[in-house]
Amino acid sequence: MAKKTRPKYIFVVGGVLSGVGKGVTTASIGAIMKAKGFKTTALKADPYINVDAGTMNPIEHGEVFVTDDKDETDQDMGNYERFLDIDLTSMNYMTTGRVYQTVINNERSMKYKGRCVQVVPHIPEEIIGRIKRAQKHHDADMVIIEIGGTVGEYENILFLEAIRELKMANPDDVAVVLVSYLPVPAHLGEMKTKPTQHASRLLNQAGLQADMIVARGRMELDKPRREKLATFCGVQKENCISAPDVPSIYEIPSRFEDQNVGNKLLKILDMSPRKTDLAPWHAFVKKIHNSTKEVTIAVVGKYFGTGSFTLADSYISVIESVKHAAWFNNVKPILEWVDSEEFEKDPKKLLELKKYDGIIVPGGFGTRGIEGIISAIQFAREKKIPYLGLCYGMQLATIEFARHVLGKKGAHTVEVNDKTPHPIIIVNPFQAKNIAEEKYGGTMRLGAYDCDLIAGTQTRKAYGTAHISERHRHRYEFNNEYREEMDSAGLKVVGVNPESDLVEIVELENHPFFVGTQFHPEFKSRPMRPHPLFREFVKAAKGEK
Repeated sequence: MAKKTRPKYIFVVGGVLSGVGKGVTTASIGAIMKAKGFKTTALKADPYINVDAGTMNPIEHGEVFVTDDKDETDQDMGNYERFLDIDLTSMNYMTTGRVYQTVINNERSMKYKGRCVQVVPHIPEEIIGRIKRAQKHHDADMVIIEIGGTVGEYENILFLEAIRELKMANPDDVAVVLVSYLPVPAHLGEMKTKPTQHASRLLNQAGLQADMIVARGRMELDKPRREKLATFCGVQKENCISAPDVPSIYEIPSRFEDQNVGNKLLKILDMSPRKTDLAPWHAFVKKIHNSTKEVTIAVVGKYFGTGSFTLADSYISVIESVKHAAWFNNVKPILEWVDSEEFEKDPKKLLELKKYDGIIVPGGFGTRGIEGIISAIQFAREKKIPYLGLCYGMQLATIEFARHVLGKKGAHTVEVNDKTPHPIIIVNPFQAKNIAEEKYGGTMRLGAYDCDLIAGTQTRKAYGTAHISERHRHRYEFNNEYREEMDSAGLKVVGVNPESDLVEIVELENHPFFVGTQFHPEFKSRPMRPHPLFREFVKAAKGEK
Protein backbone atom coordinates (compact mmCIF):
# COMPACT_ATOMS: atom_id res chain seq x y z
CA MET A 1 0.00 0.00 0.00
CA ALA A 2 1.40 3.39 -1.02
CA LYS A 3 2.44 5.68 1.80
CA LYS A 4 -0.05 8.47 2.37
CA THR A 5 1.49 11.88 1.62
CA ARG A 6 1.10 14.89 3.88
CA PRO A 7 -2.11 16.83 3.24
CA LYS A 8 -1.82 19.67 0.74
CA TYR A 9 -3.40 23.11 1.08
CA ILE A 10 -4.43 25.36 -1.81
CA PHE A 11 -5.45 28.89 -0.82
CA VAL A 12 -7.60 30.98 -3.15
CA VAL A 13 -7.47 34.75 -2.65
CA GLY A 14 -9.06 37.57 -4.62
CA GLY A 15 -7.73 40.70 -6.29
CA VAL A 16 -9.18 44.00 -7.57
CA LEU A 17 -12.86 43.50 -6.70
CA SER A 18 -15.28 41.27 -4.83
CA GLY A 19 -17.46 38.81 -6.70
CA VAL A 20 -14.58 38.04 -9.03
CA GLY A 21 -15.20 34.27 -8.92
CA LYS A 22 -13.15 32.94 -6.01
CA GLY A 23 -15.95 30.63 -4.92
CA VAL A 24 -16.42 28.84 -8.24
CA THR A 25 -12.64 28.77 -8.74
CA THR A 26 -12.25 27.06 -5.37
CA ALA A 27 -15.08 24.65 -6.19
CA SER A 28 -13.67 23.92 -9.65
CA ILE A 29 -10.17 23.22 -8.37
CA GLY A 30 -11.76 20.93 -5.79
CA ALA A 31 -13.71 19.10 -8.49
CA ILE A 32 -10.52 18.60 -10.52
CA MET A 33 -8.57 17.28 -7.55
CA LYS A 34 -11.42 14.92 -6.67
CA ALA A 35 -11.46 13.73 -10.31
CA LYS A 36 -7.75 12.97 -9.92
CA GLY A 37 -8.54 10.60 -7.07
CA PHE A 38 -7.69 12.84 -4.13
CA LYS A 39 -10.01 12.95 -1.14
CA THR A 40 -10.83 16.65 -1.24
CA THR A 41 -12.61 19.14 0.96
CA ALA A 42 -13.09 22.92 0.83
CA LEU A 43 -13.25 25.69 3.43
CA LYS A 44 -14.49 29.28 3.41
CA ALA A 45 -12.86 31.93 5.62
CA ASP A 46 -15.04 35.03 5.85
CA PRO A 47 -13.41 38.20 7.18
CA TYR A 48 -16.57 39.48 8.89
CA ILE A 49 -16.84 40.01 12.64
CA ASN A 50 -20.20 38.19 12.44
CA VAL A 51 -19.97 34.78 14.11
CA ASP A 52 -21.90 33.29 11.21
CA ALA A 53 -23.79 34.44 8.11
CA GLY A 54 -27.23 34.04 9.70
CA THR A 55 -27.70 37.65 10.76
CA MET A 56 -26.52 39.18 7.48
CA ASN A 57 -28.93 40.84 5.07
CA PRO A 58 -29.23 38.57 2.00
CA ILE A 59 -29.39 41.61 -0.29
CA GLU A 60 -25.94 42.69 0.91
CA HIS A 61 -24.30 39.33 1.49
CA GLY A 62 -26.27 36.85 -0.58
CA GLU A 63 -27.92 33.63 0.46
CA VAL A 64 -27.37 32.00 3.84
CA PHE A 65 -26.41 28.39 3.14
CA VAL A 66 -27.27 25.87 5.87
CA THR A 67 -25.33 22.68 6.56
CA ASP A 68 -26.70 19.41 7.94
CA ASP A 69 -25.12 20.18 11.33
CA LYS A 70 -27.03 23.47 11.75
CA ASP A 71 -24.41 26.01 10.64
CA GLU A 72 -25.48 29.20 8.82
CA THR A 73 -22.72 29.81 6.30
CA ASP A 74 -21.71 31.75 3.24
CA GLN A 75 -23.29 30.93 -0.13
CA ASP A 76 -19.93 29.70 -1.47
CA MET A 77 -20.30 26.64 0.75
CA GLY A 78 -23.18 25.70 -1.54
CA ASN A 79 -20.89 25.85 -4.56
CA TYR A 80 -18.37 23.60 -2.81
CA GLU A 81 -21.05 21.02 -1.99
CA ARG A 82 -22.47 21.12 -5.51
CA PHE A 83 -19.13 20.82 -7.35
CA LEU A 84 -17.58 18.27 -4.98
CA ASP A 85 -20.85 16.39 -4.39
CA ILE A 86 -20.15 16.12 -0.66
CA ASP A 87 -21.82 17.32 2.54
CA LEU A 88 -19.79 19.89 4.44
CA THR A 89 -19.99 20.79 8.12
CA SER A 90 -19.46 23.76 10.42
CA MET A 91 -15.78 22.79 10.43
CA ASN A 92 -15.60 23.98 6.82
CA TYR A 93 -16.62 27.54 7.65
CA MET A 94 -15.03 30.24 9.75
CA THR A 95 -15.38 33.97 10.25
CA THR A 96 -13.18 36.54 11.97
CA GLY A 97 -15.84 36.75 14.66
CA ARG A 98 -15.81 33.00 15.19
CA VAL A 99 -12.00 32.91 15.37
CA TYR A 100 -11.77 35.79 17.88
CA GLN A 101 -14.60 34.31 19.93
CA THR A 102 -12.67 31.04 20.30
CA VAL A 103 -9.41 32.78 21.21
CA ILE A 104 -11.13 34.95 23.81
CA ASN A 105 -12.97 31.94 25.29
CA ASN A 106 -9.66 30.06 25.44
CA GLU A 107 -8.06 32.98 27.25
CA ARG A 108 -10.93 33.11 29.76
CA SER A 109 -10.47 29.39 30.35
CA MET A 110 -6.72 29.82 31.00
CA LYS A 111 -5.81 27.65 28.02
CA TYR A 112 -2.92 30.01 27.24
CA LYS A 113 -1.59 29.36 30.77
CA GLY A 114 -1.18 33.00 31.72
CA ARG A 115 0.67 34.11 28.58
CA CYS A 116 -0.08 37.47 26.97
CA VAL A 117 -2.63 36.71 24.24
CA GLN A 118 -1.86 38.68 21.09
CA VAL A 119 -3.39 39.18 17.66
CA VAL A 120 -0.24 37.65 16.20
CA PRO A 121 0.51 34.81 16.67
CA HIS A 122 -2.67 33.59 18.40
CA ILE A 123 -5.30 34.57 15.81
CA PRO A 124 -3.37 33.06 12.84
CA GLU A 125 -2.66 29.98 14.99
CA GLU A 126 -6.39 29.50 15.58
CA ILE A 127 -7.06 29.91 11.83
CA ILE A 128 -4.43 27.30 10.99
CA GLY A 129 -5.78 25.03 13.73
CA ARG A 130 -9.28 25.22 12.25
CA ILE A 131 -7.99 24.36 8.77
CA LYS A 132 -6.06 21.37 10.10
CA ARG A 133 -9.00 20.14 12.18
CA ALA A 134 -11.23 20.26 9.11
CA GLN A 135 -8.62 18.33 7.12
CA LYS A 136 -8.40 15.70 9.82
CA HIS A 137 -12.19 15.48 10.23
CA HIS A 138 -12.65 14.79 6.51
CA ASP A 139 -9.39 12.79 6.23
CA ALA A 140 -8.64 14.94 3.19
CA ASP A 141 -5.60 14.63 0.95
CA MET A 142 -6.33 18.05 -0.54
CA VAL A 143 -7.85 21.09 1.19
CA ILE A 144 -8.94 24.10 -0.85
CA ILE A 145 -9.43 27.24 1.25
CA GLU A 146 -11.10 30.40 -0.04
CA ILE A 147 -10.23 33.64 1.73
CA GLY A 148 -13.12 36.10 1.53
CA GLY A 149 -12.69 39.68 0.37
CA THR A 150 -9.78 41.01 -1.66
CA VAL A 151 -6.09 41.36 -0.87
CA GLY A 152 -5.25 44.78 0.52
CA GLU A 153 -8.26 44.95 2.83
CA TYR A 154 -7.55 45.34 6.53
CA GLU A 155 -10.07 42.71 7.50
CA ASN A 156 -8.49 39.67 5.83
CA ILE A 157 -4.84 40.43 6.61
CA LEU A 158 -4.78 37.92 9.50
CA PHE A 159 -5.98 35.14 7.20
CA LEU A 160 -3.13 36.01 4.84
CA GLU A 161 -0.75 35.92 7.80
CA ALA A 162 -2.02 32.42 8.60
CA ILE A 163 -1.19 31.35 5.02
CA ARG A 164 2.29 32.84 5.36
CA GLU A 165 2.96 30.99 8.60
CA LEU A 166 1.65 27.70 7.23
CA LYS A 167 3.74 28.07 4.07
CA MET A 168 6.83 28.93 6.10
CA ALA A 169 6.39 25.74 8.10
CA ASN A 170 5.64 23.51 5.08
CA PRO A 171 6.63 25.30 1.85
CA ASP A 172 5.94 22.29 -0.41
CA ASP A 173 2.47 21.74 1.03
CA VAL A 174 0.95 25.15 0.30
CA ALA A 175 -0.03 26.80 -2.99
CA VAL A 176 -1.53 30.28 -3.40
CA VAL A 177 -3.93 31.06 -6.24
CA LEU A 178 -4.77 34.71 -6.93
CA VAL A 179 -8.11 35.17 -8.71
CA SER A 180 -7.99 38.67 -10.13
CA TYR A 181 -9.98 40.83 -12.52
CA LEU A 182 -8.54 42.13 -15.80
CA PRO A 183 -10.85 44.90 -17.06
CA VAL A 184 -11.37 45.88 -20.67
CA PRO A 185 -12.23 49.62 -20.55
CA ALA A 186 -14.76 50.45 -23.27
CA HIS A 187 -12.87 53.52 -24.44
CA LEU A 188 -9.68 51.47 -24.91
CA GLY A 189 -10.92 48.05 -26.04
CA GLU A 190 -7.83 46.49 -24.48
CA MET A 191 -7.45 44.17 -21.49
CA LYS A 192 -5.46 45.87 -18.72
CA THR A 193 -3.19 44.05 -16.27
CA LYS A 194 -2.31 47.00 -14.01
CA PRO A 195 -5.02 46.38 -11.34
CA THR A 196 -3.84 42.77 -11.01
CA GLN A 197 -0.23 43.95 -10.77
CA HIS A 198 -1.27 46.09 -7.80
CA ALA A 199 -3.16 43.16 -6.25
CA SER A 200 -0.08 40.98 -6.63
CA ARG A 201 2.08 43.58 -4.87
CA LEU A 202 -0.43 43.88 -2.03
CA LEU A 203 -0.18 40.13 -1.66
CA ASN A 204 3.62 40.47 -1.59
CA GLN A 205 3.29 43.02 1.21
CA ALA A 206 1.54 40.35 3.27
CA GLY A 207 4.58 38.13 2.77
CA LEU A 208 3.02 35.95 0.06
CA GLN A 209 3.75 35.28 -3.60
CA ALA A 210 1.04 33.93 -5.85
CA ASP A 211 1.93 30.60 -7.42
CA MET A 212 -0.88 30.88 -9.96
CA ILE A 213 -3.02 33.73 -11.28
CA VAL A 214 -6.53 33.04 -12.54
CA ALA A 215 -7.20 35.95 -14.89
CA ARG A 216 -10.88 36.80 -14.84
CA GLY A 217 -12.43 39.02 -17.49
CA ARG A 218 -14.80 39.32 -20.41
CA MET A 219 -12.40 37.67 -22.83
CA GLU A 220 -9.57 35.16 -23.05
CA LEU A 221 -6.14 36.05 -21.65
CA ASP A 222 -3.87 36.63 -24.65
CA LYS A 223 -0.10 36.17 -24.99
CA PRO A 224 0.95 39.81 -24.37
CA ARG A 225 -1.16 40.04 -21.19
CA ARG A 226 0.09 36.65 -20.00
CA GLU A 227 3.68 37.82 -20.45
CA LYS A 228 2.97 41.04 -18.55
CA LEU A 229 1.46 39.14 -15.63
CA ALA A 230 4.45 36.80 -15.55
CA THR A 231 6.95 39.68 -15.63
CA PHE A 232 5.31 42.06 -13.18
CA CYS A 233 3.66 39.56 -10.82
CA GLY A 234 6.46 37.01 -10.61
CA VAL A 235 4.38 34.08 -11.81
CA GLN A 236 5.42 31.51 -14.41
CA LYS A 237 3.74 32.20 -17.76
CA GLU A 238 2.18 28.76 -17.86
CA ASN A 239 0.62 29.44 -14.45
CA CYS A 240 -1.30 32.49 -15.70
CA ILE A 241 -4.69 30.91 -16.33
CA SER A 242 -7.29 32.35 -18.67
CA ALA A 243 -10.76 32.48 -17.08
CA PRO A 244 -13.13 34.43 -19.33
CA ASP A 245 -16.86 34.70 -18.70
CA VAL A 246 -18.66 31.47 -19.63
CA PRO A 247 -22.36 30.70 -20.17
CA SER A 248 -22.41 28.24 -17.24
CA ILE A 249 -20.20 27.95 -14.16
CA TYR A 250 -20.25 24.18 -14.67
CA GLU A 251 -17.96 24.65 -17.68
CA ILE A 252 -15.16 25.96 -15.47
CA PRO A 253 -13.64 22.61 -14.38
CA SER A 254 -13.35 21.59 -18.04
CA ARG A 255 -11.92 24.99 -19.02
CA PHE A 256 -9.35 24.73 -16.23
CA GLU A 257 -8.44 21.19 -17.15
CA ASP A 258 -7.90 22.27 -20.77
CA GLN A 259 -5.10 24.45 -19.33
CA ASN A 260 -3.81 21.60 -17.13
CA VAL A 261 -4.54 23.56 -13.94
CA GLY A 262 -4.69 20.44 -11.77
CA ASN A 263 -1.26 19.10 -12.68
CA LYS A 264 0.28 22.57 -12.56
CA LEU A 265 -0.91 22.86 -8.97
CA LEU A 266 0.42 19.38 -8.21
CA LYS A 267 3.83 20.45 -9.54
CA ILE A 268 3.76 23.53 -7.29
CA LEU A 269 2.94 21.20 -4.39
CA ASP A 270 5.88 18.93 -5.28
CA MET A 271 3.64 16.09 -6.43
CA SER A 272 3.60 13.90 -9.51
CA PRO A 273 1.04 14.59 -12.26
CA ARG A 274 -2.12 12.51 -12.35
CA LYS A 275 -4.73 11.74 -14.96
CA THR A 276 -8.06 13.50 -14.47
CA ASP A 277 -11.37 11.75 -15.08
CA LEU A 278 -13.73 14.61 -15.88
CA ALA A 279 -15.88 12.55 -18.25
CA PRO A 280 -19.04 13.08 -16.14
CA TRP A 281 -18.46 16.84 -16.20
CA HIS A 282 -17.92 16.88 -19.98
CA ALA A 283 -21.13 14.89 -20.49
CA PHE A 284 -23.02 17.20 -18.13
CA VAL A 285 -21.83 20.35 -19.94
CA LYS A 286 -22.80 18.76 -23.26
CA LYS A 287 -26.28 18.13 -21.85
CA ILE A 288 -26.51 21.80 -20.85
CA HIS A 289 -25.67 22.92 -24.37
CA ASN A 290 -28.10 20.46 -25.93
CA SER A 291 -31.03 21.59 -23.77
CA THR A 292 -32.54 24.22 -26.04
CA LYS A 293 -36.31 23.97 -25.47
CA GLU A 294 -37.17 26.68 -22.95
CA VAL A 295 -39.13 26.46 -19.71
CA THR A 296 -39.94 29.80 -18.06
CA ILE A 297 -40.07 30.03 -14.28
CA ALA A 298 -41.19 33.05 -12.26
CA VAL A 299 -39.44 33.49 -8.91
CA VAL A 300 -41.83 35.62 -6.87
CA GLY A 301 -40.34 37.32 -3.85
CA LYS A 302 -38.82 40.46 -2.39
CA TYR A 303 -35.04 40.07 -1.91
CA PHE A 304 -34.25 41.24 -5.41
CA GLY A 305 -33.42 44.90 -5.60
CA THR A 306 -30.56 47.12 -4.54
CA GLY A 307 -30.87 50.43 -6.29
CA SER A 308 -31.08 49.78 -10.02
CA PHE A 309 -29.67 46.26 -9.72
CA THR A 310 -31.18 42.81 -9.17
CA LEU A 311 -29.25 40.54 -6.83
CA ALA A 312 -29.91 36.93 -7.77
CA ASP A 313 -27.36 35.82 -5.13
CA SER A 314 -30.12 36.12 -2.53
CA TYR A 315 -31.50 32.84 -3.90
CA ILE A 316 -28.49 31.25 -5.59
CA SER A 317 -29.26 27.69 -4.41
CA VAL A 318 -32.82 27.97 -5.72
CA ILE A 319 -31.51 29.17 -9.07
CA GLU A 320 -28.97 26.37 -9.34
CA SER A 321 -31.56 23.77 -8.28
CA VAL A 322 -33.91 24.90 -11.06
CA LYS A 323 -31.03 24.66 -13.54
CA HIS A 324 -30.09 21.14 -12.40
CA ALA A 325 -33.70 20.01 -12.72
CA ALA A 326 -34.21 21.70 -16.09
CA TRP A 327 -31.13 20.15 -17.66
CA PHE A 328 -32.15 16.75 -16.27
CA ASN A 329 -35.46 17.26 -18.11
CA ASN A 330 -33.61 18.36 -21.27
CA VAL A 331 -34.94 21.92 -21.17
CA LYS A 332 -33.29 25.31 -20.89
CA PRO A 333 -34.35 27.23 -17.76
CA ILE A 334 -35.42 30.84 -18.14
CA LEU A 335 -35.82 32.40 -14.71
CA GLU A 336 -37.42 35.80 -14.25
CA TRP A 337 -37.57 37.80 -11.04
CA VAL A 338 -41.02 39.02 -10.13
CA ASP A 339 -41.32 41.63 -7.37
CA SER A 340 -44.42 40.76 -5.35
CA GLU A 341 -44.94 44.39 -4.33
CA GLU A 342 -45.93 45.13 -7.92
CA PHE A 343 -49.05 42.98 -7.44
CA GLU A 344 -49.98 45.04 -4.41
CA LYS A 345 -49.65 48.29 -6.34
CA ASP A 346 -51.58 46.97 -9.36
CA PRO A 347 -53.50 43.66 -8.99
CA LYS A 348 -54.03 43.54 -12.77
CA LYS A 349 -50.34 42.68 -13.12
CA LEU A 350 -51.15 39.21 -11.76
CA LEU A 351 -52.34 38.34 -15.26
CA GLU A 352 -48.70 38.57 -16.37
CA LEU A 353 -48.08 35.31 -14.48
CA LYS A 354 -50.01 33.48 -17.23
CA LYS A 355 -46.93 33.56 -19.44
CA TYR A 356 -44.89 31.40 -17.04
CA ASP A 357 -44.66 27.61 -17.07
CA GLY A 358 -44.07 27.48 -13.32
CA ILE A 359 -43.96 29.68 -10.22
CA ILE A 360 -41.61 29.45 -7.25
CA VAL A 361 -41.92 31.35 -3.97
CA PRO A 362 -38.63 30.97 -2.09
CA GLY A 363 -37.88 31.53 1.59
CA GLY A 364 -37.91 34.88 3.29
CA PHE A 365 -38.80 36.87 6.38
CA GLY A 366 -40.80 39.93 7.34
CA THR A 367 -43.89 41.68 6.04
CA ARG A 368 -42.85 43.41 2.83
CA GLY A 369 -44.62 42.21 -0.31
CA ILE A 370 -46.48 39.43 1.53
CA GLU A 371 -49.98 40.21 0.19
CA GLY A 372 -48.55 40.25 -3.34
CA ILE A 373 -47.03 36.81 -2.82
CA ILE A 374 -50.32 35.44 -1.47
CA SER A 375 -52.11 36.80 -4.57
CA ALA A 376 -49.54 35.09 -6.81
CA ILE A 377 -50.02 31.79 -4.99
CA GLN A 378 -53.81 32.05 -5.41
CA PHE A 379 -53.28 32.67 -9.12
CA ALA A 380 -51.03 29.60 -9.42
CA ARG A 381 -53.52 27.44 -7.53
CA GLU A 382 -56.61 28.55 -9.47
CA LYS A 383 -54.97 28.65 -12.92
CA LYS A 384 -53.23 25.32 -12.30
CA ILE A 385 -49.75 26.69 -12.92
CA PRO A 386 -47.10 24.37 -11.36
CA TYR A 387 -46.08 25.82 -8.00
CA LEU A 388 -43.23 25.14 -5.59
CA GLY A 389 -43.22 26.96 -2.24
CA LEU A 390 -40.09 26.86 -0.13
CA CYS A 391 -40.31 27.55 3.62
CA TYR A 392 -42.14 30.92 3.63
CA GLY A 393 -43.56 29.87 0.26
CA MET A 394 -45.16 26.85 1.95
CA GLN A 395 -46.44 28.89 4.89
CA LEU A 396 -48.03 31.53 2.66
CA ALA A 397 -49.62 28.80 0.51
CA THR A 398 -51.45 27.47 3.58
CA ILE A 399 -52.57 31.00 4.49
CA GLU A 400 -53.86 31.58 0.95
CA PHE A 401 -55.78 28.30 1.07
CA ALA A 402 -57.25 29.11 4.49
CA ARG A 403 -58.47 32.50 3.28
CA HIS A 404 -59.87 31.62 -0.11
CA VAL A 405 -60.91 27.95 0.20
CA LEU A 406 -61.71 27.54 3.89
CA GLY A 407 -63.19 31.05 4.07
CA LYS A 408 -61.15 32.11 7.10
CA LYS A 409 -61.07 35.85 6.68
CA GLY A 410 -57.98 37.48 8.12
CA ALA A 411 -56.03 34.21 8.29
CA HIS A 412 -52.34 34.98 8.60
CA THR A 413 -48.99 34.20 10.15
CA VAL A 414 -48.31 35.60 13.61
CA GLU A 415 -44.98 36.78 12.25
CA VAL A 416 -46.92 39.45 10.35
CA ASN A 417 -50.08 39.79 12.45
CA ASP A 418 -49.96 38.49 16.01
CA LYS A 419 -53.64 39.36 16.48
CA THR A 420 -54.94 37.38 13.49
CA PRO A 421 -58.24 35.55 14.21
CA HIS A 422 -56.87 32.53 12.38
CA PRO A 423 -53.17 31.95 13.17
CA ILE A 424 -52.36 29.45 10.42
CA ILE A 425 -48.64 29.90 11.02
CA ILE A 426 -47.45 30.15 14.62
CA VAL A 427 -44.11 30.61 16.29
CA ASN A 428 -42.28 27.39 17.08
CA PRO A 429 -42.68 26.95 20.86
CA PHE A 430 -38.93 26.60 21.27
CA GLN A 431 -38.43 29.88 19.40
CA ALA A 432 -40.78 32.10 21.43
CA LYS A 433 -38.21 32.50 24.22
CA ASN A 434 -35.43 33.35 21.75
CA ILE A 435 -37.55 36.05 20.14
CA ALA A 436 -38.58 37.50 23.52
CA GLU A 437 -34.95 37.66 24.61
CA GLU A 438 -33.78 38.92 21.19
CA LYS A 439 -31.53 35.92 20.72
CA TYR A 440 -31.44 35.75 16.94
CA GLY A 441 -27.98 34.53 15.93
CA GLY A 442 -27.85 30.76 15.33
CA THR A 443 -31.09 30.09 17.23
CA MET A 444 -33.55 29.15 14.46
CA ARG A 445 -34.64 25.58 13.78
CA LEU A 446 -31.57 24.79 11.73
CA GLY A 447 -30.00 21.89 9.91
CA ALA A 448 -31.17 18.41 8.97
CA TYR A 449 -34.41 16.93 10.32
CA ASP A 450 -36.23 13.73 9.39
CA CYS A 451 -39.53 13.62 7.54
CA ASP A 452 -41.93 10.72 6.96
CA LEU A 453 -43.83 10.72 3.66
CA ILE A 454 -47.38 9.49 3.10
CA ALA A 455 -47.73 6.68 0.57
CA GLY A 456 -49.42 7.33 -2.77
CA THR A 457 -48.64 11.03 -2.88
CA GLN A 458 -46.89 12.95 -5.63
CA THR A 459 -44.12 13.85 -3.20
CA ARG A 460 -43.54 10.25 -2.09
CA LYS A 461 -43.34 9.15 -5.73
CA ALA A 462 -40.82 11.90 -6.43
CA TYR A 463 -38.52 10.86 -3.60
CA GLY A 464 -38.99 7.13 -4.13
CA THR A 465 -38.69 6.49 -0.39
CA ALA A 466 -40.79 6.80 2.76
CA HIS A 467 -38.20 8.54 4.92
CA ILE A 468 -36.13 11.61 4.04
CA SER A 469 -33.89 14.15 5.75
CA GLU A 470 -33.87 17.81 4.71
CA ARG A 471 -32.30 21.06 5.90
CA HIS A 472 -34.26 23.76 7.69
CA ARG A 473 -34.00 27.42 8.63
CA HIS A 474 -37.12 28.85 10.26
CA ARG A 475 -38.75 30.06 13.49
CA TYR A 476 -42.41 29.73 12.51
CA GLU A 477 -44.43 26.65 11.59
CA PHE A 478 -47.85 25.40 10.55
CA ASN A 479 -50.51 25.37 13.26
CA ASN A 480 -51.75 21.77 13.57
CA GLU A 481 -55.14 22.96 14.81
CA TYR A 482 -56.01 23.66 11.15
CA ARG A 483 -54.48 20.49 9.78
CA GLU A 484 -57.55 18.26 9.59
CA GLU A 485 -59.77 20.94 8.06
CA MET A 486 -57.19 21.89 5.46
CA ASP A 487 -56.45 18.26 4.67
CA SER A 488 -60.14 17.51 4.12
CA ALA A 489 -60.50 20.48 1.75
CA GLY A 490 -57.71 19.25 -0.53
CA LEU A 491 -54.44 20.77 0.69
CA LYS A 492 -52.93 17.56 2.02
CA VAL A 493 -50.25 17.25 4.67
CA VAL A 494 -48.01 14.64 3.04
CA GLY A 495 -44.85 14.91 5.10
CA VAL A 496 -44.32 15.29 8.87
CA ASN A 497 -41.42 15.24 11.28
CA PRO A 498 -41.78 11.99 13.29
CA GLU A 499 -40.47 13.53 16.53
CA SER A 500 -42.44 16.79 16.70
CA ASP A 501 -45.36 16.08 14.34
CA LEU A 502 -44.42 19.33 12.61
CA VAL A 503 -45.86 19.71 9.12
CA GLU A 504 -43.01 19.49 6.62
CA ILE A 505 -44.77 19.15 3.24
CA VAL A 506 -48.18 20.08 1.86
CA GLU A 507 -49.50 19.03 -1.53
CA LEU A 508 -52.65 20.15 -3.37
CA GLU A 509 -54.76 17.43 -4.94
CA ASN A 510 -56.10 17.76 -8.49
CA HIS A 511 -53.31 20.08 -9.59
CA PRO A 512 -50.42 19.46 -12.05
CA PHE A 513 -47.94 20.25 -9.27
CA PHE A 514 -48.56 22.30 -6.14
CA VAL A 515 -46.13 21.50 -3.34
CA GLY A 516 -44.93 23.49 -0.35
CA THR A 517 -42.05 22.50 1.92
CA GLN A 518 -41.17 23.83 5.37
CA PHE A 519 -37.56 22.88 4.64
CA HIS A 520 -35.15 24.11 1.96
CA PRO A 521 -34.72 21.36 -0.66
CA GLU A 522 -32.46 23.65 -2.70
CA PHE A 523 -29.61 23.06 -0.26
CA LYS A 524 -29.32 19.40 -1.31
CA SER A 525 -29.57 19.63 -5.09
CA ARG A 526 -26.48 18.65 -7.07
CA PRO A 527 -25.64 19.29 -10.75
CA MET A 528 -25.87 15.66 -11.81
CA ARG A 529 -28.35 14.66 -9.08
CA PRO A 530 -31.16 17.23 -9.10
CA HIS A 531 -33.42 17.37 -6.08
CA PRO A 532 -36.54 15.21 -6.59
CA LEU A 533 -39.00 18.04 -5.92
CA PHE A 534 -37.31 20.47 -8.30
CA ARG A 535 -37.02 17.68 -10.86
CA GLU A 536 -40.76 16.94 -10.75
CA PHE A 537 -41.68 20.63 -10.59
CA VAL A 538 -39.80 21.32 -13.82
CA LYS A 539 -41.23 18.17 -15.37
CA ALA A 540 -44.73 19.50 -14.66
CA ALA A 541 -43.76 22.98 -15.86
CA LYS A 542 -42.62 21.67 -19.23
CA GLY A 543 -46.02 20.00 -19.66
CA GLU A 544 -45.36 16.36 -18.70
CA LYS A 545 -48.11 15.62 -16.20
